[in-house]
Amino acid sequence: MDGILIVDKKEGLTSFDVVRDVRKEFNTKKVGHVGTLDPMATGVLVVLIGKATKLSDYLMLHDKEYIAELKLGIKTDTGDRTGKIINEDNNFSLKNIQEKEVLKILNSFLGEQDQIPPMYSAIKVNGKKLYELARNNIEIERKPRKINVFSIEICKINYDENIITFKVSCSKGTYIRTLCEDIATKFGTVGTMNNLRRTRVGNFKIEEAGKIIEFENILNYIYKEPVKVSIYDSKNYEKFLNGIELKNENYKTLCNVEEKNISQEKLCNIYFEDRYLGIGKIKNQNIKRDIIL
Repeated sequence: MDGILIVDKKEGLTSFDVVRDVRKEFNTKKVGHVGTLDPMATGVLVVLIGKATKLSDYLMLHDKEYIAELKLGIKTDTGDRTGKIINEDNNFSLKNIQEKEVLKILNSFLGEQDQIPPMYSAIKVNGKKLYELARNNIEIERKPRKINVFSIEICKINYDENIITFKVSCSKGTYIRTLCEDIATKFGTVGTMNNLRRTRVGNFKIEEAGKIIEFENILNYIYKEPVKVSIYDSKNYEKFLNGIELKNENYKTLCNVEEKNISQEKLCNIYFEDRYLGIGKIKNQNIKRDIIL
């Protein structure tokens, strides 16, 4: 099996738990995933199987969409409800704030910005994961990282419980726990992430959970119009399989690549006549092999 499985991860499972279960189900050791989800979080986990694991670097760059619950008035050591409460603001109440003001504060986080990663994260510093240090009550200075919030909107406001549920689309590397804490600061209080559900990774959506995407169709989720190249000459076919780059005069295409300006290297589906071979790389109308089935 070479392809992608879209999983709706359940609460309480680690991302590795899902990988382990998929390994058993498909009887293969070659299984990976795109974008770790914490055990308390649910939603889209893109699982790569077989030779699809080699596409990990391309899929890691995808933006993500979440539905998050922010509980205001409480701060925990982990930034989410699984942690120990370290600060409480019993004087704060959402009942004193109009919805338009809530939206104004949320919108202030749109665009590119710096974000300091939380201590409870898998980022490594000097060979140690931050969460390992945090569990030993060690806190170190973290460098801010560039993130981008593309959209953010209110889903629901629970005035009695001081909870704001919002949907956010953001770049890779964005920590929603930290975003929740930063939003709370704008409200003049503390906050923690109460719940988190990932609804999209790139073009992989929660509505497709349980779906297996065959290798030949993966590029449809990476590009709007994936390039399709067909090699007709048997000699060029042998050259291609041996890793020799084919120049533009050495092959014909099924998508008029010669009319496209492909100045930056991108992935493409490769066929020998009508038989699917796998994925290659194309730039300036020259192609070379990448992942061959």
